[in-house]
Amino acid sequence: MERLKQAIRERGNVLSSEVLKVDTFLNHQVDVELMGAVGEEFARLFKDDGVTKVLTIESSGIAPSFMAASNLNTPLIFARKKKSLTMNENVYVSQVYSFTKRETNDITVSKDFIQAEDTVLIIDDFLANGQAALGLIDIVKQAGAKVAGLGIVIEKSFQDGRKRLEEDGYRIESLARIHELEAGRVTFVDELVTNNN
Repeated sequence: MERLKQAIRERGNVLSSEVLKVDTFLNHQVDVELMGAVGEEFARLFKDDGVTKVLTIESSGIAPSFMAASNLNTPLIFARKKKSLTMNENVYVSQVYSFTKRETNDITVSKDFIQAEDTVLIIDDFLANGQAALGLIDIVKQAGAKVAGLGIVIEKSFQDGRKRLEEDGYRIESLARIHELEAGRVTFVDELVTNNN
């Protein structure tokens, strides 16, 4: 998605060879117009998959997921990282390790919101090692529901998340795939293919 890649180039901040900061448009301040386009693209990619629910993790996944769910005309569910007082024991729980925060969180979703007959589209802001995706997949499996696929806003293709998920048979649609983060610069996978021809 060219518009997203342009935002990453112009407004992203490469902090290291593993960390890209995109808080100017995705996970602190949200560029609503750009997220609208991201949501439309996810809806286009998964429109024929019978999606009945969209699932993400709070909080960075909420903006793109909301836009996708709105375009697909389905409910959005977000897994909570901290269990609130209003959530009883009737929940699905999975563990997720955050690469950037260096911590493990229990994520929870109420059993009222995902049932066995659901087809769930999982959306997240980043795919790196695949931990968040695997945690959300685990929740969908606990419900006995089906995973339609995974919509990823930004994929760090130099990490093994995609490989792990594809080996398990999951469809992944990433809107921007990063080959490397070096010397303050982002190189995208499709640029590499183009430049090598």
